[in-house]
Amino acid sequence: MQQTRLMRSETDRMIAGVCGGLAAYLGVDPVLVRLAFVILFLASGSICMSAMNAASFEALYSAFSRMHVQKTWDGILNAPVELDDVVLAEMLWAAFKALFTVTAILGVMLALGISHSPKLLVAWPVLLFVGITFSCIALIFNALAKGYDFFTYYFTLVLTPMMFLSGVFFPRDQLPPIVRAISDWLPLTNAVELVRPLFMDQWPAHPLRHGLVLVVTTVVAFWVALALTRRRFRA
Repeated sequence: MQQTRLMRSETDRMIAGVCGGLAAYLGVDPVLVRLAFVILFLASGSICMSAMNAASFEALYSAFSRMHVQKTWDGILNAPVELDDVVLAEMLWAAFKALFTVTAILGVMLALGISHSPKLLVAWPVLLFVGITFSCIALIFNALAKGYDFFTYYFTLVLTPMMFLSGVFFPRDQLPPIVRAISDWLPLTNAVELVRPLFMDQWPAHPLRHGLVLVVTTVVAFWVALALTRRRFRA
């Protein structure tokens, strides 16, 4: 029987009865509501992960090829261009490659009707900044690398654990308290916390905190990347 009030279900519940209560209010099968929530949950987390991966691949493999293998950076530096300008250009290019990727994914999601929230317009620049953040982090490892194999450590020891601890695939509530406390400060966690509510037509609960973590991470990572790249070219 269809409910006249929106409230959590006490009888049809798997975790907290939210989906069961919403299904009863709308008069639909609760399985469909749960499936919609799962799709939105995974889609919003996966698009942040895609921005991270696209920026990282470009700022690692492609940037390293231009810097070390093809010696493109050396040719550019023969012009009146500073090394800092080249690093900045690599960072921005990697970030925009990430933006191209997430734009295509957003287009597919809109076409499939996964989300029609107008707040997705806000998610677009947020995802661009996520690309900037991870391109800065990747450029640190680019400056340290002696070969392509070195990047395996970054993907295995940094990005992969971050994916599983940042709420991309499952709620972080299931994590042990100490692991969740560490997870709170990961850049991918804060990206997901900003983007996921927008997919569900809501505003993030703590946008200033999440945004500040991303900004500080970006500034520190870019400064470290510049310092290590300068040292590499002086050696």
